[in-house]
Amino acid sequence: MSLRKKIADSETTLNWAARRIASYIRMVHRNTKWQRIGYDELDKLAEQGEPVIVVLWHQRLAQSPYFFPLDKGRICSITSAARAGSMVGRVQKLFGMDTIAMSSHKRHVALSREVLGKMKQGISIGIAADGPRGPERVCSTVPLVWARSSGKRIFGITYSARHGREAGTWDRLLLPRPWRNEGVFLCREWTETVPRKATDEQIEQLRQSLEKHMNDITAEADRMVGRTPWEPKL
Repeated sequence: MSLRKKIADSETTLNWAARRIASYIRMVHRNTKWQRIGYDELDKLAEQGEPVIVVLWHQRLAQSPYFFPLDKGRICSITSAARAGSMVGRVQKLFGMDTIAMSSHKRHVALSREVLGKMKQGISIGIAADGPRGPERVCSTVPLVWARSSGKRIFGITYSARHGREAGTWDRLLLPRPWRNEGVFLCREWTETVPRKATDEQIEQLRQSLEKHMNDITAEADRMVGRTPWEPKL
């Protein structure tokens, strides 16, 4: 192993980087005038200890520690076990979130069992539905599988900021300007029901419905702050 890789993989280096990223996220949050819209039902459920499934787009991860009312309930974020996903998990832990690392070596059945166990403890689950590697804005069926198994409700959450830039990453990660900014957090329940014995065709229809729901609320948040809504790459 090269010296550079040893340094990059060291706990000291990774924790230092996580603290720097967390500082940026806090600075953005502190120096932005936020609107928080559509949270009444989620806040009530969190206070009652009723877990939900929170879905977001990978592009909007940069303010994800503020998506869920952590003062009212607990949430566990599903992250990748790869280096970038591991860093997301480290950062989110600094804000008081639980995390589960999802790796190619962990069977989906084992992951689902772990997730369902968290929900039985009253802990909500958060997942980037198009992560960890995309394609961008293509929703996976994972949140639907968990909703079918648990009977829990799905809430789509997104944010947008007036001033910011998109990174040159596969997800076009939105990086808000950390001063004199305006932003919005938008939460809206996806109200479709996932049947316990849904067919493959029904699951695909529901997947497309959830994908549209996420794109609709993200476009709405963008318009509210004067950003041009996302368009797929040609």
